[in-house]
Amino acid sequence: MTIEGLLGRKLGTTQVFDEKGRLRGVTAVEVGPCYVTDIRTPEKHGYSAVQIGFQDDKRLNKPEIGHLKAAGNLKLRHLAEFNSDQAYALGDKIGPELFEAGEKADAPSNSKGRGFQGGVRRHNFSGGPKTHGQSDRHRAPGSIGSGTTPGRVYKGTRMAGHMGDARTTVRNLVVVARNDERGVIFVAGSVPGATGALVRIRKAKKVSK
Repeated sequence: MTIEGLLGRKLGTTQVFDEKGRLRGVTAVEVGPCYVTDIRTPEKHGYSAVQIGFQDDKRLNKPEIGHLKAAGNLKLRHLAEFNSDQAYALGDKIGPELFEAGEKADAPSNSKGRGFQGGVRRHNFSGGPKTHGQSDRHRAPGSIGSGTTPGRVYKGTRMAGHMGDARTTVRNLVVVARNDERGVIFVAGSVPGATGALVRIRKAKKVSK
């Protein structure tokens, strides 16, 4: 398995031809180069993992610079840990060669932020009646509870509020192709997040048939 996954950046969507000559809609994800910045061991940390870094960043504070010094004075913006059954050394470079065309991957990321939205947009409410003298009730949420019992609003009641920008995972995306020179892989389907968003691409945990 080597390392479980990598950090990447969503570049956008495009179309490519697969091995069978079919035109596929894909999402391009820049996966690397990622560098090994720390090794977690059971003796020292109580668990096993590999910490990797992605994307150059000149604006690091002294603690961040000190943490990355052992890996070769790298200056990386994003750090994340992944499981690994292969021994890595500090500073090792990992790229798109981790993924092969045809295998499946999971893509956890934050969805696009939609801002403050009403109940119709956020929860697909139908709104109020459109006739019989009703005015300004077309997109109103309606009652949110009785006044005497329970005399309060239950926690979790669906109503207007912040929508999107939530952690979500799209599973079993097929890796259609990859470009080692540019460090890009192309996965069939959509990846959560806006263009330029940080994405964790990992090998699929529950492969569907």
